[in-house]
Amino acid sequence: MNTPTIIAIAVSLALDAFAVSLVAGATIRPITYRHVFRLAWHFGLFQFMMPIIGWLVGNTMFGYLEALDHWIAFGLLTAIGGKMIRESFQEIQEYTKDITRGWTLIGLSLATSIDALAIGLTLSAIQVRIWYPSVVIGVVALVFSVAGIFLGRKAGKLLGKKFELLGGIILIAIGIKILISHLN
Repeated sequence: MNTPTIIAIAVSLALDAFAVSLVAGATIRPITYRHVFRLAWHFGLFQFMMPIIGWLVGNTMFGYLEALDHWIAFGLLTAIGGKMIRESFQEIQEYTKDITRGWTLIGLSLATSIDALAIGLTLSAIQVRIWYPSVVIGVVALVFSVAGIFLGRKAGKLLGKKFELLGGIILIAIGIKILISHLN
């Protein structure tokens, strides 16, 4: 598999992480470099690890994981998106949730990297070595996450709490997109 193909795959996989990072940048106040590091590191790490896990599982478990991955991603994104929508209606001083911490961060990292697991399974099936593609996928996700946070920060100053509502809707839409694309 050539480098342009791997980069194209990495960019397409990083778009979900980018969208979530936009939301994080718009909703976390004040945003610090610690927030940026945690979110970008986890998204990059999970995007790096999931193809390796998928590759290791290979053809033996392909049918089982393929049947469930879209439901897992849909469930995680819908739950987190729904929570963000609910919290967007709270008063600003009540909202203190930091999505770059705890189980929310783990859930978002898993949800945005489920497709990378499927890529790992695919690379295993076509007998591609996994390390180079995984590193590229992880680095691209990390870079897109950093860019998303800073772009979201600019947009969040303009839109305020409305962006949090929009972010929740976007997360649910991503979950629905993943579900529909796998069911067709």
